[in-house]
Amino acid sequence: MAGVYVHIPFCRQACAYCDFHFSTLSRDREAMPQAILQELNLRKDYLPSKEINSIYFGGGTPSILQPEIIQTLIDGLKQVYQCSATAEITLEANPDDLTDAYLKGLAQTEVNRLSIGIQSFKDEDLQLMNRAHNAAEARQCLDLARAYGFKDLSIDLIYGIPHQKPEDWQWQLEQLLQFEVPHFSAYALTVEPKTALAKWVDSGKLKVDEEQAAQHFKQLQDFASAHGYAHYELSNFARPDAKAKHNTAYWHGEAYLGLGPAAHSYNGSSRQSNVANNALYLKAIAQGNLPMEEEHLSIEDRYNEWLMTGLRLQEGLSLAQLAQYPIELGDYFNQQSKRLIAKGQLQEQEGRIFIPLEKRFFSDGIAAELFYIS
Repeated sequence: MAGVYVHIPFCRQACAYCDFHFSTLSRDREAMPQAILQELNLRKDYLPSKEINSIYFGGGTPSILQPEIIQTLIDGLKQVYQCSATAEITLEANPDDLTDAYLKGLAQTEVNRLSIGIQSFKDEDLQLMNRAHNAAEARQCLDLARAYGFKDLSIDLIYGIPHQKPEDWQWQLEQLLQFEVPHFSAYALTVEPKTALAKWVDSGKLKVDEEQAAQHFKQLQDFASAHGYAHYELSNFARPDAKAKHNTAYWHGEAYLGLGPAAHSYNGSSRQSNVANNALYLKAIAQGNLPMEEEHLSIEDRYNEWLMTGLRLQEGLSLAQLAQYPIELGDYFNQQSKRLIAKGQLQEQEGRIFIPLEKRFFSDGIAAELFYIS
């Protein structure tokens, strides 16, 4: 089954994913949901299956839309696609948007999963990362979400923050137990250009230390193992039956339809990307046009993506899937993988190739050594 990704291009703060002007917020916020539904009808034959098992509202700040608008979008999707009875319907949200009133309204919709960008439970970390919310709001939104019946929760945490000691990171992880969070994602801090953090790093005021991040990653693995979280993807951890359906489908190369400005779609052989500019998107849709570019993936592109996503997964790659690629790619993979197995960077077991636990922090680099560049 396939999934639908709805990109909502409104941000509380400027970001790399949205070409967005605050002066157009009110106008675009009213027009965008209808445009997304129009795009859906223009692309209703895109997915190979008419049944979907996930709907994901993400990108930007989806929670800037009122719950009734989100439900209108869900209703529109269900008019075009058959929605599985066990479909995962996720909303990305920032803690400061998940107020009592908002969650009360959201509880009346079919959204059944929240992905919350908490990042840290400490004010000093949040200030360093220029987040709009504070630690009290992070805690309050989790309490409120539980109170309104949202049990399928995922939160994001950041590690490798300058001056974050091992005991500080351990304390952050223990908050997951306090709030009984069934799923979480953890990412190493990245320094985005033209941010205050980048200026501090460039000036030497702060240092982002990869060795520190690797130590935090090992703590992360130990914590997950001790408390029943499966480390099922490089940055994702889940209790039994709490794996993210939408993201798991993406990592396994399944088709998905992306709607809205800057959204991406994939059907197995090509990728489409919508224009990021809100005004251009709205204008094109109003004229009955699809504001997108299409990239047809070569067999080498598909092979490299199979490597990159598959080796991020706990189960790794199925060697049987090599049969879908030309013989020369299979030979190249076998040659390179044997070299990496000898170095202890890969393991082979029961027809699968995977990265051992102690090397998973370096997963992307190991996968890159298997890439085929013509």
